[in-house]
Amino acid sequence: MNHLKTFILLAALTALFGGLGYLIGGATGMAIALVFAGGMNLFSYWNADKIVMKMYRAQPVDEQHPNAVVRNYVADVRQMARDAGLPQPQVAIIPSDQPNAFATGRNPERAAVCATTGLLDMLTRDEVRGVMAHELAHVKNRDTLIMTVTATIAGAIAALANFALFFQGGDDRERPGGLIGTLALMILAPMAAGLVQMAISRSREYEADRVGAEIANDPHALASALQKIEAYAKRIHNPTAERNPASGQLFIINPLAGRGADNLFSTHPATGNRVRALVELGAKMGMRPRQTAPASARAVPLSAVPATPRRLTTGVPATPAEPRGPWG
Repeated sequence: MNHLKTFILLAALTALFGGLGYLIGGATGMAIALVFAGGMNLFSYWNADKIVMKMYRAQPVDEQHPNAVVRNYVADVRQMARDAGLPQPQVAIIPSDQPNAFATGRNPERAAVCATTGLLDMLTRDEVRGVMAHELAHVKNRDTLIMTVTATIAGAIAALANFALFFQGGDDRERPGGLIGTLALMILAPMAAGLVQMAISRSREYEADRVGAEIANDPHALASALQKIEAYAKRIHNPTAERNPASGQLFIINPLAGRGADNLFSTHPATGNRVRALVELGAKMGMRPRQTAPASARAVPLSAVPATPRRLTTGVPATPAEPRGPWG
């Protein structure tokens, strides 16, 4: 995403925040909202990645971790970062049964990539590599800053809209639309913020799929992983993401229940469309599709998915006793 587009999108969110302040508190409210938005932009630039990682209780890990699955995960991320010409990112795991992953950080030198314990439990090593290559592609494309800042501001817009009715004091003549205008903004402001997030998110997901497939040199591993992740994500809730829906765009698959389709307000493309694009890329690279990622791009049937994946302990676990294919 180029710098001009980044500026325009952030300016649109900032203007929306100021407009909401105007309709709630008139000219004074707009001035306060714009000052607050400017401060939030600056604060988000330096701290949003730390906020997101703390929100999801991300735990840094390294190749000394006692669990072999985690050690291989860290080693693969570091090797792919070297191959992609990237600085070594911080590698972390998130204690969540829902399989998912995201990247954050204001630039490649300060990037972090995070996978949930559910993701490491469920996928093969090749599939995990495909997912983390996608996240490294976000780092390489410098998507992570705009993703994180946008999530922060959009979340603030939604929160301000939800509390709009508590700010009904003052002179209604300074507040266009009065109570009706405020009620309209309570509905329209989060929708507008969601549309801006959508404009950012969909194009960057397709591009990160493409670049990530090239980093891992295996488009079909990512295609297979996307199908499995979506099947689980529909069944396993992510309470933190549900409480902070603006952060949902950070993940490789939408972590919010019931928002997986390519609809107007979805920040993620339909998984089937992404899988088809990856299969086509694999064909161009002369690779055969895997059985778990057929050309028809149908998702894994929910009936074939267990209710919950096996849990990966993130403290000081023993290495899993059962062989796990490439993870063993």
